[in-house]
Amino acid sequence: MVPELPPLPALTRAEGELIDRYLEAADLLGRVNPAAGGDTYQGLRAAQALVRKAAELRDALALMHGRGETELHGDTLARALRVLDGERRTARVALPPDGVG
Repeated sequence: MVPELPPLPALTRAEGELIDRYLEAADLLGRVNPAAGGDTYQGLRAAQALVRKAAELRDALALMHGRGETELHGDTLARALRVLDGERRTARVALPPDGVG
Protein backbone atom coordinates (compact mmCIF):
# COMPACT_ATOMS: atom_id res chain seq x y z
CA MET A 1 0.00 0.00 0.00
CA VAL A 2 1.30 3.47 -0.89
CA PRO A 3 1.61 5.80 2.11
CA GLU A 4 -0.73 8.76 2.06
CA LEU A 5 0.96 12.07 1.32
CA PRO A 6 0.42 15.00 3.64
CA PRO A 7 -2.02 17.56 2.30
CA LEU A 8 -0.74 20.53 0.37
CA PRO A 9 -0.61 23.70 2.43
CA ALA A 10 -3.13 26.40 1.58
CA LEU A 11 -1.79 28.32 -1.42
CA THR A 12 -3.17 31.12 -3.50
CA ARG A 13 -3.87 30.19 -7.11
CA ALA A 14 -0.82 32.23 -8.13
CA GLU A 15 1.39 30.42 -5.59
CA GLY A 16 0.15 27.10 -6.97
CA GLU A 17 1.05 28.25 -10.48
CA LEU A 18 4.48 29.33 -9.28
CA ILE A 19 5.14 25.93 -7.67
CA ASP A 20 3.91 24.03 -10.74
CA ARG A 21 5.96 26.10 -13.20
CA TYR A 22 9.05 25.93 -10.97
CA LEU A 23 8.92 22.14 -10.78
CA GLU A 24 8.32 21.83 -14.52
CA ALA A 25 11.36 24.02 -15.18
CA ALA A 26 13.42 21.96 -12.71
CA ASP A 27 12.37 18.75 -14.47
CA LEU A 28 13.57 20.18 -17.78
CA LEU A 29 16.84 21.44 -16.28
CA GLY A 30 17.39 17.95 -14.92
CA ARG A 31 17.03 16.56 -18.43
CA VAL A 32 19.58 19.10 -19.73
CA ASN A 33 22.09 18.49 -16.91
CA PRO A 34 25.31 17.56 -18.73
CA ALA A 35 26.63 15.72 -15.65
CA ALA A 36 23.70 13.30 -15.87
CA GLY A 37 24.73 12.01 -19.29
CA GLY A 38 22.19 11.26 -21.98
CA ASP A 39 22.15 12.34 -25.58
CA THR A 40 22.32 15.79 -27.13
CA TYR A 41 18.94 15.50 -28.84
CA GLN A 42 17.18 14.85 -25.53
CA GLY A 43 19.02 17.83 -24.02
CA LEU A 44 18.15 20.02 -27.00
CA ARG A 45 14.45 19.17 -26.74
CA ALA A 46 14.45 19.86 -23.00
CA ALA A 47 16.27 23.17 -23.52
CA GLN A 48 13.74 24.24 -26.15
CA ALA A 49 10.86 23.44 -23.80
CA LEU A 50 12.66 25.22 -20.96
CA VAL A 51 12.34 28.55 -22.80
CA ARG A 52 8.55 28.23 -22.70
CA LYS A 53 8.53 27.07 -19.06
CA ALA A 54 10.79 29.95 -18.02
CA ALA A 55 8.32 32.40 -19.58
CA GLU A 56 5.45 30.69 -17.75
CA LEU A 57 7.42 30.88 -14.49
CA ARG A 58 8.04 34.58 -15.11
CA ASP A 59 4.34 35.11 -15.80
CA ALA A 60 3.36 33.37 -12.56
CA LEU A 61 5.67 35.64 -10.58
CA ALA A 62 4.47 38.72 -12.46
CA LEU A 63 0.87 37.79 -11.67
CA MET A 64 1.69 37.43 -7.98
CA HIS A 65 3.50 40.74 -7.95
CA GLY A 66 0.68 42.46 -9.84
CA ARG A 67 -1.85 41.19 -7.29
CA GLY A 68 0.17 42.61 -4.44
CA GLU A 69 1.60 39.24 -3.41
CA THR A 70 5.06 40.70 -2.92
CA GLU A 71 6.42 38.15 -0.44
CA LEU A 72 7.27 34.50 -1.07
CA HIS A 73 6.41 32.50 2.05
CA GLY A 74 9.38 30.15 1.99
CA ASP A 75 8.23 27.70 4.69
CA THR A 76 4.80 27.23 3.11
CA LEU A 77 6.16 26.94 -0.42
CA ALA A 78 8.86 24.50 0.73
CA ARG A 79 6.16 22.27 2.28
CA ALA A 80 4.26 22.33 -1.01
CA LEU A 81 7.42 21.45 -2.93
CA ARG A 82 8.10 18.51 -0.61
CA VAL A 83 4.56 17.15 -1.02
CA LEU A 84 4.98 17.39 -4.80
CA ASP A 85 8.25 15.41 -4.76
CA GLY A 86 10.31 18.56 -5.21
CA GLU A 87 13.37 17.20 -3.43
CA ARG A 88 13.79 14.38 -5.94
CA ARG A 89 12.86 16.52 -8.91
CA THR A 90 15.26 19.35 -8.08
CA ALA A 91 18.08 16.98 -7.09
CA ARG A 92 18.42 16.01 -10.77
CA VAL A 93 19.68 19.55 -11.47
CA ALA A 94 22.66 19.21 -9.10
CA LEU A 95 25.99 17.55 -9.79
CA PRO A 96 26.08 13.90 -8.78
CA PRO A 97 28.43 13.04 -5.91
CA ASP A 98 32.06 12.68 -7.00
CA GLY A 99 32.66 9.27 -8.57
CA VAL A 100 28.97 8.67 -9.37
CA GLY A 101 27.52 9.02 -12.84
